[in-house]
Amino acid sequence: MKLDRIDIRILHELQKNGRITNVELAELVHLSPSPCLMRVKKLQQAGYITGYAAQIDLARLGPTLTVFTEITLKNHRKMDFDRFQQAAERVEEIIECHLISGGYDYLLKFVTGSIGDYQAIMERMIDMDIGIDKYFSFVVMKSPFVKSHLPLKTIFPM
Repeated sequence: MKLDRIDIRILHELQKNGRITNVELAELVHLSPSPCLMRVKKLQQAGYITGYAAQIDLARLGPTLTVFTEITLKNHRKMDFDRFQQAAERVEEIIECHLISGGYDYLLKFVTGSIGDYQAIMERMIDMDIGIDKYFSFVVMKSPFVKSHLPLKTIFPM
């Protein structure tokens, strides 16, 4: 499926507000409601829209800790990367995992209840023998802003 400007506009608006009504969405992208709904369904079926979720104000729930962690693996065979990724995916507190270039192999984002919780997770991961050579932790002190939407308007012409 090749996307046109209207499809990109639909994706742009839906990522800003996934609860928008079809009528409101149709107005914003300059379509009538029926064709707009058909496009949304096609975008879902084609896998461009992978789901809808509630954004939660974590600070209102209680104290938390966010940590970015650089991971370097001992070995760099495909099986080493696969083993690490499978193990990391099972750790609920890892909310992002990025294989990256540069001086280390992975950048992970953890959200935990405390520094003690984070350290316990890292100790378990080391004990699992999943190939971790070394890791460096960066505790987030404050997040002045976190955007929940992608910059579709600047990446793809609308």
